[in-house]
Amino acid sequence: MNYQNSYVRLDPRLYHRQPPTPLDNPKAGHFNSAVAARLEWDKDETLMARWVEILGGQYVPEDFSPLSMAYAGHQFGQWAGQLGDGRGLLMAQVLDNTGKLQDLHLKGSGLTPYSRMGDGRAVLRSTIREYLCGHALNNVGIASSDALGFVVSETPVRRERMEQGAALMRVADCHIRLGHIEWIASFAPDLLAEFTDYMIDTYYPECRQAANPVAEFLTQVVTRTAHMIADWQLIGFAHGVMNTDNLSITGSTLDFGPFGFMERFNPSWINNHSDHTGRYSYQNQPAIGHWNMNVWLPHFMRLPNIDRSTLADCLEPYETAFMTRYQQGLCRKLGLPFSRDSMVLAFEWLTLMEDYNLDYTNSFRALIGLIYKELLADQTASDSYAHEQQLLQILLAELNTAGTEATTEWQGWQTRYLNAIKAASTAEAPVPSLTEIVESMATANPVYILRNGMAQTAIEQATSGDFAEVDRLYQLLSSPYQVQPIATPADTQPPAPDAPMLPISCSS
Repeated sequence: MNYQNSYVRLDPRLYHRQPPTPLDNPKAGHFNSAVAARLEWDKDETLMARWVEILGGQYVPEDFSPLSMAYAGHQFGQWAGQLGDGRGLLMAQVLDNTGKLQDLHLKGSGLTPYSRMGDGRAVLRSTIREYLCGHALNNVGIASSDALGFVVSETPVRRERMEQGAALMRVADCHIRLGHIEWIASFAPDLLAEFTDYMIDTYYPECRQAANPVAEFLTQVVTRTAHMIADWQLIGFAHGVMNTDNLSITGSTLDFGPFGFMERFNPSWINNHSDHTGRYSYQNQPAIGHWNMNVWLPHFMRLPNIDRSTLADCLEPYETAFMTRYQQGLCRKLGLPFSRDSMVLAFEWLTLMEDYNLDYTNSFRALIGLIYKELLADQTASDSYAHEQQLLQILLAELNTAGTEATTEWQGWQTRYLNAIKAASTAEAPVPSLTEIVESMATANPVYILRNGMAQTAIEQATSGDFAEVDRLYQLLSSPYQVQPIATPADTQPPAPDAPMLPISCSS
């Protein structure tokens, strides 16, 4: 691999150098060959032969420079002081085969000076959830960490009960969090200028061309964060713990704890059972992103040419960046051009899904079946979009069960929507054909997400030593926009309408 271990050359107050603490008898859980190829890990015979030992902390390649990072943060809106890598190590930094910097971060690697009351370990259930979630988000096109693989061990780890210790090699474009700057501002303010230069030169070098590079850097972080959260909203993803120490400066999803993918549409859904006030509910994520930026930016006033007016200018693009990305994305999911009329239809559709507790992912995909049935059935093969036609029938059955008001609302919306689709395909040239509209919708609306039930089944089987279901879900989520023969009915089955949405514990 092409090693670029630059973080270790920064001021040593920012980290603690140490090797991982080995797990007992680590065994392979799953290996991500696609990530290995991207890192060119697969070209090194030693790395390939000893990957289980590396992830288990038993072997550290000579080109690795393991360290735990110091950072701070606001947790649930309150200043939490010094935090840091309490169970993880930045093992190495490498350039992937596209020339992009990637961090290799071992999670579950043992105690560090920042462990506080923790044990430095991770358990198998949360490791599997993070492994599959990063893979799922990357393959639906959302900026996110991924993972090289994970191992399970005989090391006992106590959470609510005794569980199997595990470790995951997370791969991310950056592990610098908003909380790094909060730590520097509180504990080492003399490092702010140097560290800001490092962030710009390493992750935002194009900002050096701006008249005020720091201001441009801050604006880019704000914009990327807004885009990331818009992408979460569009796919129905809820992070669950949007503390400042869990957000990356590159606008890439990081730190999977009590996350979840929306099943039946409920904007006020809270997926973290510790979030008693709903601060990090699905619908609050855009506002929390803005709050985090507003807390983070003032620390840079210590630098030359950065004042309150400048910071206000840096923060100002957040709302527009979020709304534009989100609204354009909603229109793409509906197969409509971006316009005021399209947005009216989009928000009517969201309201209908919320009012009648419809499955978020399946309902968008069912619209493909609707267009086929009403507008394309005489132009294409009879088995075209069979899955989507089945989803449409399920949707119609649920609306019929909900009663006359539901079916009346659906019929009115359906008529307006199909008229808009026909207008979009017959407007002045150049215009997409109906077939092109449907094909585009199929690339904007996944067939498969990582449902809680899917993840739980894989975890239960893995706990018994069987990782076949982890592998099946890995394969399934590698191509989430395509109907696949390896799928089972459970992969697209939402919970019962009256079933509560499963909250997830922070314990991992």
